[in-house]
Amino acid sequence: SHRQCMAPAASVNNDTCNMAAAPARRRLTLLASQVASPPVRSMASCPTLQLRGTGAKMPAVGLGTWKIEKSDTAKLVEDAIRAGYRHIDCACDYGNEVEVGLGIQAALKAGVCSRQDLWITSKLWNTYHRKEHVGAACRRTLTDLGLEYLDLYLIHFPISLKFVPFEVRYPPEWIHDPSSAQPSMEFDTKADIGETWAAMEALVEAGLVKNI
Repeated sequence: SHRQCMAPAASVNNDTCNMAAAPARRRLTLLASQVASPPVRSMASCPTLQLRGTGAKMPAVGLGTWKIEKSDTAKLVEDAIRAGYRHIDCACDYGNEVEVGLGIQAALKAGVCSRQDLWITSKLWNTYHRKEHVGAACRRTLTDLGLEYLDLYLIHFPISLKFVPFEVRYPPEWIHDPSSAQPSMEFDTKADIGETWAAMEALVEAGLVKNI
């Protein structure tokens, strides 16, 4: 869109420079050593990537939340914010957005920073590409995170899968019906990525998302 923006390719392909490759326990140890110092109120020294369209400046260094155990997530996110991280990269598919939200809210309640100081990225999962599902998927993420808006909302993969209702399974992951005799991915060949994008633009119009 001419009004919205896409994050630079490097940040998208690397999941916003996250730390997901490192085991969660190692990350906890690293962050614990950083949190021993006084809380960092600003990450002004962190490099930023300016996004096209809105001109928003996204911190180039972020905490990736993929593969973090739910039991560790809230404390890890809170400690990361206390250590100076201002970009938290999450997704419906990671299955821990509720816990990420608890960590964010704990840091905000403690006065470590304000919501405006944070950059929160999340992602639309493959089963929600139809235009009628995009808004509900985004609102579910916002509810889980306990936030009123996202700074960046991405299409996680340009692969459309058949819809799985929230009440059936959330997050739905890749396999359409894991209990079937032959579990497999089921593609939604009628999903139109152009309509997906238009629905994401509508999220910006509604104030739920700052950048897409």
